[in-house]
Amino acid sequence: MLSPLDPRSLIETFGVVSIFVTLFAETGLLVGVVLPGDSLLLTAGLLSSRAGAGGLVQLSLPWTLVAAPTGTVLGAQVGYLIGRRATAVLTAKARHARITAAMGRVSEMLDRYGHGRALVLARFVPVVRTMLGPVAGSAGIPVRTFILWQTIGGVLWAVSLVLTGYLLGDSIRNVDHYLWPAIVIVIALSLSPVLLEFLRVRRRRGAR
Repeated sequence: MLSPLDPRSLIETFGVVSIFVTLFAETGLLVGVVLPGDSLLLTAGLLSSRAGAGGLVQLSLPWTLVAAPTGTVLGAQVGYLIGRRATAVLTAKARHARITAAMGRVSEMLDRYGHGRALVLARFVPVVRTMLGPVAGSAGIPVRTFILWQTIGGVLWAVSLVLTGYLLGDSIRNVDHYLWPAIVIVIALSLSPVLLEFLRVRRRRGAR
């Protein structure tokens, strides 16, 4: 039975199309609180490897590497347009505590790290990347700046997680039995650039 919150169920039902649609929705339709972005990418990489051959679907790695970044980059661009033109939508979403916290986190990152660095780092933080486009649009970040840096961040995030899943599937026997622990580890690792940048800024401020 299809479960929208189960990445393996999504992929085995709809194949590579589910990767594009889910990532587009996560970053463009403001529903990233409930959609499995990180776990979906890791699972897609796993199902593109030799370990995925025993499942219901064997994904093509090249097509997965096209669908994943394309979905998340286009989704973020739609989110940016929502932020610039649909303030009422953001106001309605802001009633949810996690969305409010994520919007505040994006604004804080933009102020602290500057546009380019913040747009890349925010991609690696669940929920925060959902509000990246809308907050950037409402903050008036120039469209060219947003396109450049959100594309770099989106490609780095999507490709790195797909390749991580692929390499795990090819190098570790029965890695699919340990999928959820692997997802937790990968998410923790994906947050490390943000943590390191935060510590670096704190250290610099302390030196001043």
